Amino acid sequence: MRRADRLFQLIQILRRTRMPVTAAALAEELEVSKRSVYRDIADLMGQRVPIHGEAGFGYVLGSGYDMPPLMLTADEVEAAVLGAQWVADKGDPVLAAAARDLIAKISAALPERLRDLVVDPTLAAAPAREMPRDRIDVARARLWIRDGKKIRILYRTGEGEPSERVIWPAMLGYTEHVRLLAAWCELRQDFRLFRLDRIDAAEFLDDRHGRRPGELRSAWRRQFAAREHPAARQI
Repeated sequence: MRRADRLFQLIQILRRTRMPVTAAALAEELEVSKRSVYRDIADLMGQRVPIHGEAGFGYVLGSGYDMPPLMLTADEVEAAVLGAQWVADKGDPVLAAAARDLIAKISAALPERLRDLVVDPTLAAAPAREMPRDRIDVARARLWIRDGKKIRILYRTGEGEPSERVIWPAMLGYTEHVRLLAAWCELRQDFRLFRLDRIDAAEFLDDRHGRRPGELRSAWRRQFAAREHPAARQI
């Protein structure tokens, strides 16, 4: 790998995480020595790239740093197209259309030598199985997640018991078989996973729940990571 390419890749590694990345982890991914990483970091800092940290602790890229991206690699093109194929096949109608538009935009922006990876891809997502019909406007639910607003739902549990809930939607989950909505439930005073096909009705409220959307998602992820916690299940 040319040194210029390695410096760019180093920035990309730091760009994709908010947590400090150690020199050992950088060296392993770049397939160089830690000494080379220390030298590269020093050079980048000398060029006023806002990298913070030190040896033994790790490095982070300062917020607000903007560097025009280089052309995508063949692997990056295939990764983007494969992901977009999956969403186009398994996402809700609005998200599926956006994925198809994304594939078209990627193809239009690529040089001729890479365009065949989009037009005639070497990878493909498996065809979707038939999924239960969503009983909520998923595109609107995504907007309510971004805006931090509440939704009132009529929901049926796995046993068929109906209940009315006011929820704070945090994120949507897409699986092979069903779509899920992770949310804070005011009734249970806890996070829950709601299957979209079990929502009989939804009222999109103007009330805001008062938590920053990113903060709400972080709280959900912390609970979901604790597998033994009751929140790590669907109802």
